[in-house]
Amino acid sequence: MAYQQPALSYSENALEPHISAKTIGFHYGKHHVAYITNYNNLVAGTPLDTLSIEEVIALTATDAQKVGVFNNGAQAWNHSFYWNCLTPNGGGEPSGELGAKITKDFGSFDKFKDELKAAAATQFGSGWAWLVLEGDTLKVVKTGNAQTPSTSGQKPILTIDVWEHAYYLDFQNRRPDYVAAVIDNLLNWSFAAENFKNASVA
Repeated sequence: MAYQQPALSYSENALEPHISAKTIGFHYGKHHVAYITNYNNLVAGTPLDTLSIEEVIALTATDAQKVGVFNNGAQAWNHSFYWNCLTPNGGGEPSGELGAKITKDFGSFDKFKDELKAAAATQFGSGWAWLVLEGDTLKVVKTGNAQTPSTSGQKPILTIDVWEHAYYLDFQNRRPDYVAAVIDNLLNWSFAAENFKNASVA
C-alpha cells in the first residue's frame, strides 16, 4: 500500500513572493519525494506495508530498530500536512470556533502569533513549529527533525516547516523573516479550522 504524494492545491509559483517557485520545486519536488520514496522502499514487503502511514508512524515512533521507517514516514506525513497549511493570499486572523478558541487559550491572536513565531525561530536545528490540540486546550509546540505531535497524543492543527530547505533559497539564514512571511501571508486558516473541528469531535 505505497504512500502517494498528495498533489499541491496551488501552482509552484502561487506562494510568491513569500516562497518562490524554485523553493517549492526543490522542497516539494525533491525533498518530499525522497522521503516518500525511502519510506515506501523501507516498508515494501513487510507487515507494515498493509498499514496506513499514520499507523506506521505510531508503531515505529519508539522502536530503535525502525528509526529509518519512522523518520521517512513522519517526514512524508509532516510535509503533506505542511503543504495544506499554506495557501495563496492566506494569513490574517481566523474566525469562528477556532478564532474564539485561540483567543481563549492564548489570551489574544497576537499573543498566539508571538508564541508561534518564537517556537519556530528557537527550534534548534531542523524541525517544526505546530499549533496542536492537547486534550481540550490549544498549544504551540515545536518538534525536532521528523518528530510529529501525534506520537505525544497531540492533534496537529497547523504547522510551519523550519528545516533549512523550507526557506534557505529565499531567506538564507533569516528564519524569523520566513516565519513572519508565512504567518502573515500564507497560513491556511480554513484547513486549520477543519482540523480543529475534526480534532474536537474525535
